[in-house]
Amino acid sequence: MTDSLSANPDRLLPADPGTRQIARELYADVERFPILSPHGHVPAEWIADDVPFTDPTSLLISPDHYVTRLLHASGVPLSELGVGGSASDARAAWRRFADAWPIFDGTASGYWLREEFEHLFGLPGSMVDALGANADASYDAIAAKLAEPGFRPRRLFEDFNIEVLATTDDPLDTLEAHARIAKDESFAGRVVPTFRPDPYINIAHPEWAARVERISDEASDGVAGYAGYLRALENRRRYFVEHGAVSADHGVRTPLTLKLSASEAEALFEKGRRGEATAADRDAFEAHMMVEMARMSVEDGLVMTIHPGSFRNHHAPTFAAYGADTGHDIPFAVNYTEGVRALLQEYGTVKDFHLVLFTLDETVFSRELAPLAGFYPSVYIGAPWWFLDAPDAMLRFRSAVTETAGFSRSSGFIDDTRAFCSIPARHDTSRRIEASFLARLVAEHRITETRAHELIVDIVDGAPRRVFKL
Repeated sequence: MTDSLSANPDRLLPADPGTRQIARELYADVERFPILSPHGHVPAEWIADDVPFTDPTSLLISPDHYVTRLLHASGVPLSELGVGGSASDARAAWRRFADAWPIFDGTASGYWLREEFEHLFGLPGSMVDALGANADASYDAIAAKLAEPGFRPRRLFEDFNIEVLATTDDPLDTLEAHARIAKDESFAGRVVPTFRPDPYINIAHPEWAARVERISDEASDGVAGYAGYLRALENRRRYFVEHGAVSADHGVRTPLTLKLSASEAEALFEKGRRGEATAADRDAFEAHMMVEMARMSVEDGLVMTIHPGSFRNHHAPTFAAYGADTGHDIPFAVNYTEGVRALLQEYGTVKDFHLVLFTLDETVFSRELAPLAGFYPSVYIGAPWWFLDAPDAMLRFRSAVTETAGFSRSSGFIDDTRAFCSIPARHDTSRRIEASFLARLVAEHRITETRAHELIVDIVDGAPRRVFKL
């Protein structure tokens, strides 16, 4: 036995010795399975260009809003952490983080970081325990690791045992980096784009009109107006499919869907272009476009994922200074049952249409998502995501959805991360939690041990391949 938390083989497994032993055996089945990451935000250019990471802060701190938001709440200015491209001294920022390390105790990000520090960068557990006193030593040790020739994105991709990594991409992205990766015979991994059209369907987005004009100019085949806008979206989706995309992701504010006539939708579209759309108009148009996105998924086969329930850029001054994705997106309650009904009336029973519903509101897991997935063949329950991708929340998710929807109706784990080096720790966390949940069902004589071993393989490997058509 070791004093190092991250070296303890029983981390996250049940405390009861008998149940823990069952969980150990289940986890062993999938511990070394390849990583399937069908939703995330790592730039494809990192893999295509294989550029060395520059320093510990820009890799592990500045881009990770899980980390910077809690530091900010504790009084560390974002400007001192390099957030949003702000100029800062990397070593000084690391010292601020190291001094604040105790605030991450009990958090999921603290768990992932400790795993990275000890397993990936080789820091001793004693150094990690006293990170504040070892700020410079830990910075230097990680920086030395980053300078090693083998510590490049491609080598890490291989070392992490990643089989599939999905990126998140603008509809007008050239996908040039993806094309280079696909043509490179020296790289065995699979990096696939994801179609993310939010700024093109949300009239409230400040760049909506300009983006609509651009996509219409470039991809509408000369068709004008609303019809050309739809044609352009269809064409760009087809371009993504040709470049290996398997899904289209929608970060909408709410899961509202609405079926409008073509004339009604066109009227709202033109009001938006003239700058005359009301808030109600904007909501109605986006809700209608979600039904249109479902139609397109039925036609082109892209899995449709919905990620609602985040009040984006909650603090306007921070958004103005540092931009989006800087730690102040805050969850709120959603209504899925009524919200997605219009979409499901049209496409909920269409063969081969896959709709993965995620939530930041865990009250809907058992009340709405499990019953929806328990009836509609198209609906799958998205894994715990953002704020909920933590050990206890994962256990709550399994307990909430399984009694109604079983295991077959969930998506498999997604890491949803920009923090490339945290991917193995996040997937390992999920595998340990799944083993723990199944072990409890075995110990309570609710499923057989043989069946539990079959289930964990399907949860970890079969589900993401099946749901995301991998």
